[in-house]
Amino acid sequence: MSTDGTFTYNGGKVEPGERQNLRYGISETYLGDPVRIPVTVINGERSGPTVFLSAAAHGDELNGIEVVREVAHEWDLADLAGTLVCLPVMNVPGFLAQQRYLPIYDRDLNRSFPGREDSTSAKRMAARIFDNFVAPCDFGIDFHTSTRGRTNMLHVRADMSDEAVERLARAFGSNVIIDSEGSDGILRTEATRVGIPTVTVEMGEAHRFQRGLIDDALDGVESVFAEYELLEASAVRWPGWRTVIDDANEKTWIRADAGGIVDMHHERGSLVREGERICTLTNPFKDDNVAVEAPFTGLLVGVLENPVVYPGNPLCHLVELEPDVRRVVEREQAAGGT
Repeated sequence: MSTDGTFTYNGGKVEPGERQNLRYGISETYLGDPVRIPVTVINGERSGPTVFLSAAAHGDELNGIEVVREVAHEWDLADLAGTLVCLPVMNVPGFLAQQRYLPIYDRDLNRSFPGREDSTSAKRMAARIFDNFVAPCDFGIDFHTSTRGRTNMLHVRADMSDEAVERLARAFGSNVIIDSEGSDGILRTEATRVGIPTVTVEMGEAHRFQRGLIDDALDGVESVFAEYELLEASAVRWPGWRTVIDDANEKTWIRADAGGIVDMHHERGSLVREGERICTLTNPFKDDNVAVEAPFTGLLVGVLENPVVYPGNPLCHLVELEPDVRRVVEREQAAGGT
């Protein structure tokens, strides 16, 4: 951002009080045609922080696209204090092919940040996104879903050792925060490293819009906007209960020890008790059933949706809850809550 509040990027600028929808070139096809990503920049008349909302770094992860679009184009942002940068589809080639990775050499855009202009295709794309639309920001939220065949309950992933990231993660108001620094090349990791606190929001599954999760995520964005005073009419959200999963909590990906067909007995977000059967693996004749039991009492943050596995395939993501949080979740689920 310039000192007069103008948002600038390579090729243009957005003055205070202006909105701009653009298709920004980040690469070229085999035919030399431009590969453009949609970007909306809303620069408020009042001063305030600059925030980015991004989605579809993986091209088949669609829930976040609708979150970012609705904030940009359906919310009343007339009184916005600050600047909002909306990147609903970062991985346009993957989105067009409806696949997770860039079709170009099967690269992962979300392992390519902050990028490099003289490197691979993925890193060149990442650099143009990062340098123009992430680097000018004060903080950001990057939306994801689980990979194909699995589903996640809505939760935040954040490096809670960073105070600015912790503030952002808690402001989003999710029940679950998974504390991790994140791998090299991930957008939230690389943005945070250069002083732009960023969190990942995981929600649902690939290849679809899930309205309930989208609405919950929109509530989270509104809560963040309230925390940082971007919108006066909103309020910071309290989710009713919250757990931060860190090294003090048991957590595990439970994997199949046999190939077969999976009968999953619990949904994402369910509390399961130690020794309780989470799912059953069977063969096509149903004459060889293998029970998969919970190794400890915990919450199913993610579960398998595609009911077929090879040995070693993940079945579910189980995390331990603190005793007081567990009691709240037990009461909530006993009363029919989610």
